[in-house]
Amino acid sequence: MTRTVYVNGEYLPEDQAMISIFDRGFLFADGVYEVTSVLDGKLIDFAGHAKRLQRSLDELEMANPVTEEELLEIHRELVRANNVTEGLIYLQVTRGAADRDFAYPDDATPTIVLFTQAKAGLADNPMAKTGMKVISIADERWGRRDIKTVQLLYPSMGKMAAKAAGAHDAWMVEDGVVTEGTSNNAYIVKGNTIITRHLGHEILHGITRAAVLRMAREAQMKVEERPFTMEEAKAADEAFVTSASTFVMPVVEIDGSPVGSGTPGKVAARLREIYLDEMRKAAV
Repeated sequence: MTRTVYVNGEYLPEDQAMISIFDRGFLFADGVYEVTSVLDGKLIDFAGHAKRLQRSLDELEMANPVTEEELLEIHRELVRANNVTEGLIYLQVTRGAADRDFAYPDDATPTIVLFTQAKAGLADNPMAKTGMKVISIADERWGRRDIKTVQLLYPSMGKMAAKAAGAHDAWMVEDGVVTEGTSNNAYIVKGNTIITRHLGHEILHGITRAAVLRMAREAQMKVEERPFTMEEAKAADEAFVTSASTFVMPVVEIDGSPVGSGTPGKVAARLREIYLDEMRKAAV
């Protein structure tokens, strides 16, 4: 079945969706994006994603073509039209189409595109039981990683490096400490303490990260937001990542060395359970 997608105010079959070759998202990666999970046909943490979208747009002095209420209705209509019970909704906003020039255009109309990806078993991902393997790579991205731009070539290269090494993902290292994964925030657990990089320009301000840390504190878990080294990670009792599409996912191996017992730990498992339960209750 052909998916229904959303392009600049219209719901269209995917094979009829088009944008200009002069769109600055295509020419300059001058755009931002969000990915919202769908569980049981409802949106997970939509308000958080909408808020971060607006922040990214503001940081790039880019107009938002829709209100939050309109954006929610678009998401819901795509879920309905494509009969998505479990999966993802991808949203992208660019500065729009204009003749190619490095300077921002004054009169471009923003481009907005959304589409769904059905993913059965998103919540019951078998990797949550076995854990994932990561490698370390140098972080060679631009400095404003807190803006969720579509500049994803280096993270893609990191994914491919991990794949070539027989791993699932790469953790990026800068100035001797871990920043984040290629598409997720990174954590270690030492004793009864969860450790993750503090917020700043160096990492994406993860929506799942914020929810998981809040839930961890509510569950009386100790949290430290600070940099950690790869040496600390390899010596940790547990490690895990969070993202909108993986929720809480244990890491069992780093650069070929097992983390802890080499099996998913209790903290990650408990946080995943709490997160899925709470987010399903709050889903819209």
